[in-house]
Amino acid sequence: MKDDDDFHIEATIVNVVVSADIHADLDLNTITARIESTEFEPEQFPGLVYKLKEPKTSTLVFSTGKLICTGAKSVDNAEKAILIIIDNLRKIGFEINQKPDLKLQNMVATANLAVELDLETLVFELDNCEYEPEQFPGLVYRVKVPKVAILIFNTGRIVCAGAKSKEDVDNGIKKLIEELENIGIEIR
Repeated sequence: MKDDDDFHIEATIVNVVVSADIHADLDLNTITARIESTEFEPEQFPGLVYKLKEPKTSTLVFSTGKLICTGAKSVDNAEKAILIIIDNLRKIGFEINQKPDLKLQNMVATANLAVELDLETLVFELDNCEYEPEQFPGLVYRVKVPKVAILIFNTGRIVCAGAKSKEDVDNGIKKLIEELENIGIEIR
């Protein structure tokens, strides 16, 4: 097995989900009427969707003052989007006096192991995985610590989901690579 210095698979963060509580009661109809980049269809969903072009995000806004920002490529961009939304809500008359409580909920990253994989065989050789090709083309490999799920495709492409930090992403991928190398699959 290689040592830690040889870890060289570069993961790219593709989605960060951050929740926020802005400690304010919000009238979603007023927001939709006054802010163009929002959509609200209460008969279909109780929150409104607030889209920003920069940073490119979609945020669910609820009347309770809870927000869920998705689509950001970094935690900083998600926080920036939430602060822009708060600023815009203040401009149309909402009183938001407290700093928002922000919490990273999920980080999704992609990477390429640069090796083709036989998922039919892998499902029997790896622990903590499931593979049902009729339902989904990837094998789901679950890492216990850090608690992440890694989707593995036969092309060698992987998607790591459920991470709470870039370190979780890297450690989860590192554990996968160790397991693959333990069963004789050489990664770059």
